[in-house]
Amino acid sequence: MNENPKIELIIPDPVLEVAKTLENKGFSAYLVGGCVRDSLMNRSPKDWDITTDAKPEDIVAAFPKTVYENKFGTVTVVNENLGEGESRTLKNIEVTPYRREATYSDQRHPDEVRFCSKLEDDLSRRDFTINALAYDPFRHELIDLYGGLKDIKDKTIRTVGNPDERFREDALRLLRAIRFAAELGFTLNIETQKSIFNNAELIKKTSLERIQDEFVKILMSNRPMEGINLMSTSGLLKYIIPELEKGIGMEQGGDHIYDVWEHTLLSVQHSADKGWPLHVRLAALLHDIGKTKTRRPGQKGQKIWTFYGHEVVSERMTKEIMQRLKFPVKLIETVLKLARNHMFFADPDKITLSAVRRIVAKVGPDLIWDLMNLRICDRVGMGRPKEEPYRLRKYESMIEEALRAPTSVGMLKIDGLRLMEVTHETPGPKVGMILNALMEEVLDKPELNTEKYLEKRALEMAQMPEKELKKLAEKGKERKEEVEKQELKKIRGKYRV
Repeated sequence: MNENPKIELIIPDPVLEVAKTLENKGFSAYLVGGCVRDSLMNRSPKDWDITTDAKPEDIVAAFPKTVYENKFGTVTVVNENLGEGESRTLKNIEVTPYRREATYSDQRHPDEVRFCSKLEDDLSRRDFTINALAYDPFRHELIDLYGGLKDIKDKTIRTVGNPDERFREDALRLLRAIRFAAELGFTLNIETQKSIFNNAELIKKTSLERIQDEFVKILMSNRPMEGINLMSTSGLLKYIIPELEKGIGMEQGGDHIYDVWEHTLLSVQHSADKGWPLHVRLAALLHDIGKTKTRRPGQKGQKIWTFYGHEVVSERMTKEIMQRLKFPVKLIETVLKLARNHMFFADPDKITLSAVRRIVAKVGPDLIWDLMNLRICDRVGMGRPKEEPYRLRKYESMIEEALRAPTSVGMLKIDGLRLMEVTHETPGPKVGMILNALMEEVLDKPELNTEKYLEKRALEMAQMPEKELKKLAEKGKERKEEVEKQELKKIRGKYRV
């Protein structure tokens, strides 16, 4: 096998500058790991990593600004020449000495990190072949000692060397293998998959924060359904969110054609297909978790199964799961609101405009559309078409109506108190008539809605005969109602309801 094929990858100038600086100091400099893998796949690298035979103190001395605050030898080179709009990954480029790692007695971290002088030793310690690739950016040579390029072409996740050894070194790699499969659309090779299954229990020795980080990456990938299903079949899910697996094979009946597990996976996948944010994806994953504790036989002649109150139980279980996995408090609160209220848009008897206004007040205007999106995920998970039916469009129209500020004198750049100060009027019907009359003018000419004009015009109106002012006020009310009707017509036309 040709270990150094010639391949020309596009490398950003700031990365090349760091590598060139190291070479000019007499050290080697190779791009390594995920940035090489992603570049070969025509993906935008999330990070740029360089490995070198320089020691940490040599790296620090070679650059004007660095950060070195870890025991693994990684030095962050800070590029101060980039502006605020530039990519963070190009401002902070990580440079790590070649290193070998000793035993991992805790299945988390190496007991000792030893710097070495050979690139081959550094690549041998890496987790998967697709991440054990190094690239010489000046000679355009790919260093591929473990067949990583072939595995990229075959879309295969395979460990470097013996999979049992790799997973026993760092148990988080069990979950990382699945994360890469979900992110890249790859499959696990047979030996790797068997080893994950045989060593799954080791994940219990990994910190929950690290597990959460990898799990979030699976959820935020384009294929969370595949990732979570793979977590289950490989034996990992039962150590992370065992509550989910209780839905496997749990028939629902009624409008549902899938069991609780399949429904959940389809709901999550739809949230990913739509590119929705993490809190919506977590809510899609956990909104029905309470069904495993609330399923009861239905009455004869009615539904086969009922799940009354499952949203309340789902809220409680979701809180327990997210707290266990060390999610941030604010994110937990957001997901709980969605899980607790996800049945609102499932019950047509609840949907009146006043009810929609109440649910907006309950979850907040910033979250109401996410609640609607969760309802769509829930619906897709029931096996319904992805096209929005009339009922969903009607709900969306009502949300927009509820969120829209009504046309009122409150939109004026003058209020009743200021009007009385300017005109010296006392509280009474005349103040309301002046405001309504001013509203009529502003609706026709929005540019008149200024404090200066309205104060001047209010003084003039205060001097008008009451009959004339009353006529203007009534005209203002009629104009306001007409504008309201037109606005609502636009909203309903937008949603075809």
